[in-house]
Amino acid sequence: MTDALALARDTFLTPAGLDESRLLSVMDRLMVPGVEAADLYFQQRLTRSWALEDGMVKSGSHDVERGVGVRAVSGDRQGLAYSDEIALAPMLEAAQAATAIAGDGSSRSAPVAVTTGGARPLYPATDPLLGIEPGVQIDVLARADRAARAADPRVFQVMARLAAQHETVLVFDAEGRLSADVRPLMRLDVSVMVEQDGRREQAHAGGGGREHFSVVLAGDLPEQLAREAVRQAVVLLGAIPAPAGSMPVVLGPGWPGVLLHEAVGHGLEGDFNRKGSSAFSGRVGQRVAPADCTIVDDGTLPGRRGSLSIDDEGTPTHCTALIENGILTGYMQDRLNARLMKVAPTGNGRRESYAHLPMPRMTNTYMQAGTRDPEEILRSVDRGLYAVNFGGGQVDITSGNFVFSASEAYLIEKGRITRPVKGATLIGNGPETLPRMVMIGNDLQLDGGVGICGKDGQSVPVGVGQPTLKVDGLTVGGTEA
Repeated sequence: MTDALALARDTFLTPAGLDESRLLSVMDRLMVPGVEAADLYFQQRLTRSWALEDGMVKSGSHDVERGVGVRAVSGDRQGLAYSDEIALAPMLEAAQAATAIAGDGSSRSAPVAVTTGGARPLYPATDPLLGIEPGVQIDVLARADRAARAADPRVFQVMARLAAQHETVLVFDAEGRLSADVRPLMRLDVSVMVEQDGRREQAHAGGGGREHFSVVLAGDLPEQLAREAVRQAVVLLGAIPAPAGSMPVVLGPGWPGVLLHEAVGHGLEGDFNRKGSSAFSGRVGQRVAPADCTIVDDGTLPGRRGSLSIDDEGTPTHCTALIENGILTGYMQDRLNARLMKVAPTGNGRRESYAHLPMPRMTNTYMQAGTRDPEEILRSVDRGLYAVNFGGGQVDITSGNFVFSASEAYLIEKGRITRPVKGATLIGNGPETLPRMVMIGNDLQLDGGVGICGKDGQSVPVGVGQPTLKVDGLTVGGTEA
């Protein structure tokens, strides 16, 4: 038995008087004729946060979410009922409600025994604040405040926020498999405002991962993030209006991979492709990108924000090649879509909570490093844009069209980075942009640990990344007169 499984049993089953026989009785109630698959998803999530504004504590919160989701699947239909009381009676009632969706299908028998599977540990199976003395969290926020103000006299406002999450999940499925995960999550964010000659600018920096708070205490992350937020804000003070038109765009390494996540990643999720609503539907085996382009979704990276030992259906996560040497090789799959598409699940079944249905979602999605030197990439551009940080964006999955705003960008003139610009938006189409990725750098970076992905009203933590990347003929929407 893994540590995570032992902890999950102690969290959900033992206090409720549940054992293997009672789990089997709930599954037996679920597996009525017409139901092809089912699962029980137990979840407890403890979230604590603190916020400091201009040296004063602004807010603090302590939230607990706990319950069980009961799901029955027939074909492509899913029935979900859930309860915030973990006990046999409400679980049996939820099972009866979930099976109301059952129709004609190839029914199967309920499991007769429970098997347990251990997942490889990718992060410590403990509360990230275990052993931390009260008040230390505020001290960390105060460190960020002091560092931001010391970095530049033009700083007049500092906001810092720290959040810690401790989540335990237990999954029991129609095969009789019982699996668990204990997931820590930390995040620190710093926002600053600067002013010069009546002009004000704001910037933000953040970071974190699935780690214990002691990692934050041992290093200088608060100071790093504060200085980075100040740097970005000061850059904006001197920014000129962004140009507009079609031009080469160089995307910096790391966080700019969020554009890849939105413009390409969502289109490679299994549900969109099974339904034929993605611009990538039916294109497995076809060339969709240059030969040196490989894009993966990897939920197995230790300590990363998007990583999971198991997904929210109990499937171990994988490093899944989506595009390999320019060829579309597959999609991200949960169990439902994998079964209907007659492929193997990839460990990408994710849900926001026990009150939500799982669906194919990304974990850590990134483009692997190429061979080009970043300086060589910049020198190849006579006039263009260098985008190194992004704010909001949106994409239409069916068409692949996207619009993204660059929060930090610079002109490239005669192969050199020159003036910062403000108000740049990148406009394009994911499938059409991939072949225009003409130079891929050798400097792969992953983001600092701030990604949140929304889909169908559900939000989950994710990671992104890429090397420096040159895209030819990308449309830039600017504010230059």
